[in-house]
Amino acid sequence: MNFCSHCGARLTVRVPPGDHLPRYVCDACGAIHYQNPRLIVGCVPEHDGRILLCRRAIEPRRGFWTVPAGFMENGETLQEAAARESREEALVEVEIGSLLSVVHVLHAQQVHVFFRATMPKGEHGAGPESLETALVRPEDIPWTELAFPSTEFSLRRFLEDRAAGREVHHFTALSRRLS
Repeated sequence: MNFCSHCGARLTVRVPPGDHLPRYVCDACGAIHYQNPRLIVGCVPEHDGRILLCRRAIEPRRGFWTVPAGFMENGETLQEAAARESREEALVEVEIGSLLSVVHVLHAQQVHVFFRATMPKGEHGAGPESLETALVRPEDIPWTELAFPSTEFSLRRFLEDRAAGREVHHFTALSRRLS
């Protein structure tokens, strides 16, 4: 950030009184501009034992596979965001279930939240952000072609839990970047 969104003055980076981290501070109007992690929300949709995957049509990681997920919007819940992303990316209505995973993606300043979900109907299609969609059996998941480590982590936990007949929450932190 270079300029204050409140008054337009140039910002400085310093630790404000009572804080412990450097922030963008406007010396003209006193506004402190915080930068906080962004929420990415998605789900692992399942239909008849198969999992819905989307091949990304946008960067980053265009052409790689993921589950429906994206940035949460203001005014929606985590579950609403996951359902909306499924509609947008895979043209599918899902029923959002239990929390699956929370993945802290430290290098990207993001938190990825995934839910379990069911697809009442097996119908799906590619939305504007997807090249294609597919319902795949667990043994056919293209592990080496997954777009993000958070997707791999969540899919592996989903399959482990399903095999064990449980629904637990999983947490991890990732600090590595993809090449």
